[in-house]
Order: sequence, then C-alpha cells, then structure tokens
Amino acid sequence: MDTAAFRHDFFLILPEVELALFGLAILLFDFMLGVKDKAGNAFFAMVGVIFSGYSLYRLRTLGPGAVGGFNNSIVVDPFFLFFGMIFLIATALVILLSVRYLEIENEHHGEYYALLLFATIGMMFMASGYDLIVQFLGLETMAISFYILTGFLRHQRRSNEAAVKYLLLGAFSSGLLAYGFSLLYGISAMAEINGPLGLPLQVPPRTNIDVVRTALELRGPTDLLVILAVVTVVAGLFFKVAAVPFHQWAPDVYEGAPTTITAYVSVASKTASFALLLRLFLYAFWSVRVNWVGIIAAVAIASLTLGNFAAITQTNVKRLLAYSSISHVGYILLGLVAAMSGPDGNETGLKGIAFYLFVYAFMTIGAFAIIIVLRRQGLIGDELDDLNGLYQRSPASAVLLLIFMLSLAGIPPLAGFVGKYYIFLALIETGHYYLALFGALYIVPALYYYFRIVVHAWLREPAGEARTRVTPGQSVALAVMGFVTLVAGIYPEPFIRLATYSLTLPSVLFAR
Repeated sequence: MDTAAFRHDFFLILPEVELALFGLAILLFDFMLGVKDKAGNAFFAMVGVIFSGYSLYRLRTLGPGAVGGFNNSIVVDPFFLFFGMIFLIATALVILLSVRYLEIENEHHGEYYALLLFATIGMMFMASGYDLIVQFLGLETMAISFYILTGFLRHQRRSNEAAVKYLLLGAFSSGLLAYGFSLLYGISAMAEINGPLGLPLQVPPRTNIDVVRTALELRGPTDLLVILAVVTVVAGLFFKVAAVPFHQWAPDVYEGAPTTITAYVSVASKTASFALLLRLFLYAFWSVRVNWVGIIAAVAIASLTLGNFAAITQTNVKRLLAYSSISHVGYILLGLVAAMSGPDGNETGLKGIAFYLFVYAFMTIGAFAIIIVLRRQGLIGDELDDLNGLYQRSPASAVLLLIFMLSLAGIPPLAGFVGKYYIFLALIETGHYYLALFGALYIVPALYYYFRIVVHAWLREPAGEARTRVTPGQSVALAVMGFVTLVAGIYPEPFIRLATYSLTLPSVLFAR
C-alpha cells in the first residue's frame, strides 16, 4: 500500500472522519449520562463541528485549485470548502437551538445529535463527490438521517405522519436519481474514449464525473438516452430541493417535524442538493445544458408562482415558510438559468447563487428560531396567533423576526435583497428580461405574507401574560443570524468575495 497516498487521501476526508467519530462517541456514551446531563451530548456535538471546521479550514492550504483523492472520486476545491462551511454553520446553529427545545419535548436523546453529525457527513460528500457513487451515498446518508429526525417526536402523531410521507416520497425520488445515475454509467461505459494516437486512454472509473462529461459530449444533447438520463437525475434532485412539481412533501414535513429539524431540512438539505445539482450541471452536464435552460426556467416560474400564492392562505407559520422556501428555490433556479446561458456561462449568476444560498441559511434558520423560542409546555408556538404580542413579550425576538422577514422578502438593506439583486442582474446580463421581471413582481405577494407574520408579532395584543424565555445558546444563535443578515446587506463585499471564490465556471479539474 502507498502510505503517502493513503495519508494524502485521509487528510482530504478528515472533516468527515471527525464528524463520524464524534457521532459514534455520542451514541456510545449517551447511555452513561443521566437525564439532567443530556445537554452534554449537545456539547460534544458542537466540539465535533468545531474540530471538523478547523480541519476544513486547513484544507485551504492545499492551494486555490482542485485536489482529487481516492482515484479522483472526491475533490477538495473552493466549491466544496464553501458548501462545507455552510453545512457546518447550519449544524452548529441547530445544535444551539435544540437543547432547550428537546428538554421541553422530553426527547433529549443522544442519537438526535449523532444523526445531525451523520447528516452533515452525507452533505459534505455530496459537495465533494466527483463520482456518481460517492454522490449517491452522500445523498442517502443525509436523507436517511433526515427521515429519522423528522419523526423524532415519537409521541406526536403529526411527526410520525411527516416522517412516513418523507420516507415514501424520498425513496421514490432516490429511485429516480439512482436510475438516472445508472443510465449515465451505461453511457460512459459505451463511450469510446481514445487518445491522440487512436489508442484507448487509461480512464478513471466509469462513474467519474470527467468520464461522464466526455461521454455526454460524444453522444450530443439530442441523444434520447442522454435526455432520459438527465431527466431522471434532475427530477430526483428537484424533489430534494422541493421545486414544483416535486414539492408536495415540503409543507407536511415542515409542519410535522420538530421545529429544529424543520429549520435544518429547509436549509441544509436544500443547500446540499443544490451543491450536487450545481456540480452535475457545471461539469457533467455542461455540454448538454442548452436543452435544459428553458425547462429549468419553467420550473423556476412554477415554483415562484405556487410557492408565493400558496403561502398567502396559510395560518401555520411552518407551512407558510415551507411554501415561501419553494419560492426561494425558484429564485435560485433563475440564477442557474443565467449561469448556464451563453457559450461560456455567466459568472454573475454563479455568484448570485452562492451568495443567495449562504445568506438563505442565516435568515431562514433565524425565522424558525423565533418559533423554537416560542415553544413551551402547552404551546407549540407555530400558529400565526401564537405570535400575537411578541413585541411586548420579547422585544428583541420581535426585532429579529422583523429583520428576518424583511430579508426573506428582499427588502434593502438586508442580505436577501443583495441575493435577489445579483440574480436579477445575471438575468439581465444574459438577456432574460422577462424572467427578471417575473422574479421582481413576485416580491409583492411575498411582502404580503411576510408582513402578516410581522403584524401578528408587532400589532396584535398578546393572548396571555407569559413572557418568552430565551436560553443563552438560543441567544448566541439568534445574535449570529441577525448580525450576518444585517451586515451581508449593508456591507456585502466580503461575502461577495467569498461567493466569487467558491464557484468558478467549468474547467478540467485534474491534469491528465
């Protein structure tokens, strides 16, 4: 065995290995902790996230390019480092929000935090995977963890129903994705990839993204097998991001899952699935992307339409935010339309996608965090009427809720406005004027339903005298999310540089 190569490859997956070790340690030592000491699981999970984050930061020393490992089945590049950072931040925020919430629900078990870490491992392999098998294994690791976490409140019927629906529909979408990957494998296996002298090249495994890309280039965008493969892969991933018409699971899962997990699924699952979608479209599918720009644009408009207008009628805040998240998927897909337009793509579109996904994590988890803060014995806190008089009960929470709602709606000078600005700018640069107009018009219904939440929090009288209790961990999480949402809107330049660093237009990653 090549010891140097093993050390190199092990270093590339060290962030994931550390998460796995801490997750297993939590499962091992959980039974030793008394009921009053269960918060120790959250502490160990947070330490694991910190160690993993430090190892992820150390990977920057490998240089600005891409470094492959395990026969180029994974890749460490700015794309992975950026998305890995988002996954770890989201996990840390959810851990901080979970301690008090699980105590109230009387479900403070170690496996909860272990599953959070295992889901993060899956998401990181989805972003770093440069092989179809690695990507699929990462996606299923994430998905299975989410199925269990969705039904974690075993004493609540709606949590159990949400988990069953998520499992059944998720299995169907995974089947579609696996079928599409098998077609891509078949296409690459049939391709005759020859060198300059006409002799067969020594190519990586047939599921490698580079091999798939070359095979698709040889067959062309109009080949029926290529079309079928891309359709099934895209359909499977559209389910994971809850794009119309594959959105049916989102409102029920958001409402039934523990609110902390709702926040996690709404951000982490979407971001990881978009990372996989971007990896495939920017590399494997780049040569055949022309036929898919129109279809993705249609899905984006459908998501904006259904998401915004369905949210208007909701009285449950979690269902309202579920439909609003579908509309945000539409905006990100519009950015993808712009990014894939033209012979060389559009850098502004890629920059807009990266920035949008980054700030979306903070403002969305922040919105759900207010619902988590409202949870107390005898009150779930996720109905609009439960927000009545929040300003009188907890002025700081009401102010933060206002910031998050305005940002989600796209009001300046907050982070959500800057994200939408770059999406619209990219659409204008690529000549998609009507798409930019549609996207801008859909801000109007969004303002209506986001301000419904604000009205209940600020202008309605409270039903009781109970004040809202915010724990130190929740306070830290809320402060971080509020700070980033504000600063990224007022002074977005550092975040724009980060977004520019993370996503680059397609190129050959590895020297032959």
